[in-house]
Amino acid sequence: MVNVTSMNKLFFYIVLQIVWISQPLMSQQQIKWLSWEEAQEKAKKEKKKIFVDVHTEWCGWCKKMDKTTFSDAHIVEYINNHYYAIKFDAELKEPVQFKGKSYEYTRYGNRGYHELAKTLLQGKMSFPSLVFLDEEFTVIQSIPGFQDEKYFLMISSYFHENAHKNTPWSVYMNDFEVKGKGCNKQHKK
Repeated sequence: MVNVTSMNKLFFYIVLQIVWISQPLMSQQQIKWLSWEEAQEKAKKEKKKIFVDVHTEWCGWCKKMDKTTFSDAHIVEYINNHYYAIKFDAELKEPVQFKGKSYEYTRYGNRGYHELAKTLLQGKMSFPSLVFLDEEFTVIQSIPGFQDEKYFLMISSYFHENAHKNTPWSVYMNDFEVKGKGCNKQHKK
């Protein structure tokens, strides 16, 4: 006859081991979101481009991007390796120090907006918006709207590789192909 207590202990032990082993894997499945202050401090030690997800709490497409695009393993790995990522609420009430200036919340209508969001988006307040900054925190490009995993990977690699400096987007987009865990450009002939 099988000892039920021993079986329960064995089952519990196996489950515990699986959870313990998978813990590092689960932590790898998230973008390492930083505050503005953290990103600016890290950039003093190691230069990287900056990616900013400008969102609001009420934005349904922002939430969808969090659940899909920003949860994709390839995206997580690519962004964590090549960018400092900032998740920035466009309606944040606290001031943010950025490039020697203090940006604050401004009341507008029933809600309001953060001055830094307005500056980054050049007054075009659309959510979600993706903002890519160079290593000196200068805006390269802001891109409004939801982006799926493949399109986001294409956009983020376009700026990371500095292809925006000499390759038209239409050419880059046609040559882009996702391969394995990373992204590689491949010319189609």
